[in-house]
Amino acid sequence: MVLKTPLTRRTFAVGLGTLGAAGLTLGTPFIARAAAKTTLKLGHLANEQDPWHKACLKFSEEVARLTNGEVEIKVFPNEQLGKETDLIKGIQLGTVDFTITGESLQNWAPSAALLAVPYAIRDLAHMSKVVNGPVGAKIAENIEAKTQLRPLTYFPRGPRNLTSNRPIVTPDELNGLKIRVPNVPLFVSFWQALGAKPTPMAFSEVFTSLQNGTIEAQENPLALIKSASFAEVQKNVNLTEHVVSWIYLAGSAKKLDKMPKAHKDAIMAAAKTAGQYEQTLFMADEKNLADELKAKGMVFVNSDKAAFAKKGHDAVVAALNPEVKPLFEQILAIS
Repeated sequence: MVLKTPLTRRTFAVGLGTLGAAGLTLGTPFIARAAAKTTLKLGHLANEQDPWHKACLKFSEEVARLTNGEVEIKVFPNEQLGKETDLIKGIQLGTVDFTITGESLQNWAPSAALLAVPYAIRDLAHMSKVVNGPVGAKIAENIEAKTQLRPLTYFPRGPRNLTSNRPIVTPDELNGLKIRVPNVPLFVSFWQALGAKPTPMAFSEVFTSLQNGTIEAQENPLALIKSASFAEVQKNVNLTEHVVSWIYLAGSAKKLDKMPKAHKDAIMAAAKTAGQYEQTLFMADEKNLADELKAKGMVFVNSDKAAFAKKGHDAVVAALNPEVKPLFEQILAIS
């Protein structure tokens, strides 16, 4: 067969060219370019041993795996990028991409107050139904609408328990007890309704105040009871579990919505895995903390939680923002 069209440099170069706007560029080798890596920042307040930090590392690992390394999330613990409020504002300004935050968001979104209301959440099973159900969806929607932070998953927090030098089983045994509370009006109202004498005080002052008798009791999760060495100045851990709460791993809604769908889906899937991982760590951590405090001589007292909840209910409702009271009642109704 005779070749009708002469074999020119152009026809021969087809195998060597790169495709440009005007067709083939002659003589240029084809080079496959990797997609540019997206690097995002996650800042939080916990230390490296905390289950929250370990879950954030899991989140980062999963995002890298699911995006084939195209998205990298750098994790900064110990308030390296700022305190919680700074990180919230950083996400709003676009200088931070993810953080761990909870009821502090109520400064912008009223529904966030429901993350830490006395006797709203009964236990972890109840929490799961609330957060993953219609009420949780409304809370998350309000948070995103008001703050531009999108809740991705939730981490349970250690229940707040009351420590004292005498066992407290019923609310009647609180009569006149001087107890340190955070400077949160809801907490002050709650403990007043129970018959105690709540005293707002900086956490850094609590140990010395317990030691010298300025206060007689305080309330915090087991992790803080341990880290603050309260076993040296308090005998009993009264299992009031009066606040069973959670916190969100949240990201910038604006940043997420600008990302390719595949990357956004990978981040959501990674967050779900991180949430499940954190809960496993959390359960083990709570047991270890209890064992360590008992080894230090603290006695765990089974308080009458139902009696505490009943006596404090009206004070809690009165202290809540009217906007969130219906959601609070819906939470209580979930069985």
